[in-house]
Amino acid sequence: MNIQDAKVLVTGGGSGLGYETAKLLISKGAKVVICGRKKEVLDKAAKELGATAIVADVSKEADVIKLVAEAQKALGGLNVLINNAGFGTFAPLLEIKVEDFEKVLDTNVIGAMLCARESAKIFVAQSSGNIINISSTAGRSGFAGGSVYTASKFALSALTECWRAELRKHNIRVMQVNPSEVQTDFFIAAGGAPRPFNESKLQATEIAHTILSMLEMNDRGFITEATVFATNPK
Repeated sequence: MNIQDAKVLVTGGGSGLGYETAKLLISKGAKVVICGRKKEVLDKAAKELGATAIVADVSKEADVIKLVAEAQKALGGLNVLINNAGFGTFAPLLEIKVEDFEKVLDTNVIGAMLCARESAKIFVAQSSGNIINISSTAGRSGFAGGSVYTASKFALSALTECWRAELRKHNIRVMQVNPSEVQTDFFIAAGGAPRPFNESKLQATEIAHTILSMLEMNDRGFITEATVFATNPK
């Protein structure tokens, strides 16, 4: 697609991957709405980016229905959804709390589904659109302590495949990005300690570049899935 024609909703756009993706797309001429739960963070990001901010919790159906309708109105249309909102909790099996598991699934899985469902209604009606789900290499391989987060990302991978099978006939491209470790506040938000910056590890800009490249391909084709690793992390 021509990025200057892109009208994009980025969930979780106030920081990290979402912020950098919105920044890059806007620099290429796209119109972007970012959403998140924290109004102060979102408003600050929107001002810096030149984006439109809409406060919404993607785990709540009423919020998502309103979000997508308002995004379409603000942008004068909608043809790209970037399902980026998500977080993780980490614990060994014997210490997993049901409430923690439910919160992660509510955002990472149900929230992604709600955003895709409401956006796909628009895309099917106009016979075009793009959905990019931000998963993780944790959606391809489990690890000790990762039950909750990896389960949510394995589920998102399954949803991606189902939606792709359903929506291709409507000229809708459903794609997925699997980043390995990216240096954002993700682990701090998950309760971990801050980590020193490491020049050899991935930054959010690499993932933003991947998303841009996937969208820029002519609409006759699409990249179903892209996994991004650091070349030689130290």
